[in-house]
Amino acid sequence: MGLNVIVGVPAHADLVVIGELLEQAGAHQWIGPDPAEVRGAEYEMWGYSGLHAVRRLAVHLAANGRLPEPLDGSRRAADDPLLTEVYRSLPGDPPGPFDHLIHHSDCEGYYVPVDFARVVVDEKAPGGHLGSSVRLLAEVRRIAEALGLPEDLDPDSEEVVDAADDEDPAAEGWRRYGVESHDCLRLLEAAKLSVSTGAAIAFT
Repeated sequence: MGLNVIVGVPAHADLVVIGELLEQAGAHQWIGPDPAEVRGAEYEMWGYSGLHAVRRLAVHLAANGRLPEPLDGSRRAADDPLLTEVYRSLPGDPPGPFDHLIHHSDCEGYYVPVDFARVVVDEKAPGGHLGSSVRLLAEVRRIAEALGLPEDLDPDSEEVVDAADDEDPAAEGWRRYGVESHDCLRLLEAAKLSVSTGAAIAFT
């Protein structure tokens, strides 16, 4: 079972809850565009493991200012001790540099194109968290910069897919982190579309 990131999914059933949560957070309200006027998109991630691999890079960048060594076939990103420790904690106050990427369900919930610093953590929110796609875009861009990953690369290109299929520790630059680079590009696509159209992002 894979992980898809959808932009433009109707969130009408959750609009009232999202509005209440944004108000409590002191953020601008969000209604969302007319679905008939927005061309939605669906982006296939490299499974759940790909998202956790990107988050692993984030926690190491936040803690050490540098990327960790690439994973090998014997290790899973979700088992990384530093990532596990961060998953067990709540978003920081003040917010950490990658809170919107890290502190969010990996299978449900929304990012809305409203700029607010702290991730909203509330059991009323679908998935328990509400994130900002504005902040998500900025955070993933920081990871892409650390990878040396050009934003204009096509995640479906042979170059990117080959790097993700056969990660080579002897490769250079972003190619050492093929899966992470693929999913960074996917998240960048989704966040850019969300911000430009005013539509929400949903994980499914």
